[in-house]
This record gives sequence, structure tokens and C-alpha cells, in this order.
Amino acid sequence: MRVVPEALAARIESGAAALCHVWLLRRADGVRLGFTDHDRELTVEGVACTAASGWTAGAIETAVGPAPGAAAAAGVLDDSALAGAEVAAGLYDGAEVELWRVDWSEPALRMRLWRGRMGRVRREGDRFLADLEGPLAALEGTIGRTFARTCDATVGDARCGVDLASAPQPVCDRRWATCTGVFGNGVNFRGFPDIPGDDWLSVTPREGVRHDGGSRR
Repeated sequence: MRVVPEALAARIESGAAALCHVWLLRRADGVRLGFTDHDRELTVEGVACTAASGWTAGAIETAVGPAPGAAAAAGVLDDSALAGAEVAAGLYDGAEVELWRVDWSEPALRMRLWRGRMGRVRREGDRFLADLEGPLAALEGTIGRTFARTCDATVGDARCGVDLASAPQPVCDRRWATCTGVFGNGVNFRGFPDIPGDDWLSVTPREGVRHDGGSRR
């Protein structure tokens, strides 16, 4: 639930509020930075926010329930805002981001609009575009292995074990038949070829085959 301070709400209703956006960043190395689209520097949450830094807010998507939410920001890459070399070095990957709506005439009157982390940061000339992920975005990540018919190893890696120098071909489609028939590497197959698929639901008994509950392969 977003809480709007009563004093700020009163100013907004009266039309007297002088509003701007403020972004607060905390990198993984502990460095804290602030930016605002106002024309003078503001201090918010104890952080000096650079004015006229070129930062602009993009669309913010939120939803009720477990949806992760997303936002976007854009700005100019320069030493006073975001240094291009620091972005390229990944110093902003995963940085905590807060977007605030602030009354610049009295910065103590503010409300937080959104909170998340920096996802993908990409360059377009001397500008950057940042995808911001909501706090529930981590729930969409894959943790551990998934069970699938195909192999989840990369041909030639340590889990696969195939010697690419002596392999008959370097291309693998991750199927059991290819692993055993082409590479002779069934012992290292990292998939589960006998997992029933949707077709298993429509299988009916046939004459002339065994019916002992074993593998159909």
C-alpha cells in the first residue's frame, strides 16, 4: 500500500505541489547515488541527488498478486551521472533502486513510488537504458535443475565429457538418440528421456509388446 503524507496530499489537492522525480541507487559495493529530473540538487534520504542528470522515468508496471512488476529509466552517460566505463564494468548490475515523487520546494514531503533492482543496462550511443525489476522478479528465476527429456549440458563441457577434438560432429540437439547414437555418451546424458509426455495420456495397450510397467524405450 502506498502511503501519501497528509501534508503532501494537501498540497497536491490544492495544486500548490512542485513535484519532481528522484532516483536513489545503492550498488553492490555500498556506493549510494541519487539523481533527480529537477533543475537543482536535492537531498533525499541523506543522499545528494544530482540535478539535470538526464534521468527520465519510463513506464511503471505493477499488478496485484505475485506478478514481479517492472519499470524503466533512461539517461545520459557522463561522469556526473553514470560513467560509461562503470556501466560496462557491471557496477550497476543488480543495484537497488528506489523511485520517489518529491516536492522539490520541501523535499521532506515525498512518497516512494516504486522499489526494485537494476536488471539489464544497455548503451545507445552516449545514453543508457535500464530495465528495473520489481522485488518479486527473483521468483521467476530458475533455481536448480529442471526435469526434461533433453540434456541440459553443453556439448563438450565438464558435465558432458565429450572430447570435441575427436567427436564425429560438434553439433548436438540434446536428444538421447543423438547422445548414444552419435557420441556414444549415454552414461553422461543429463536429461530424462523416459519422462512421460502429453502423448502418454492417449497411449492404449497393444498386442505383441510387454506390459510390465517398465521403460517403453
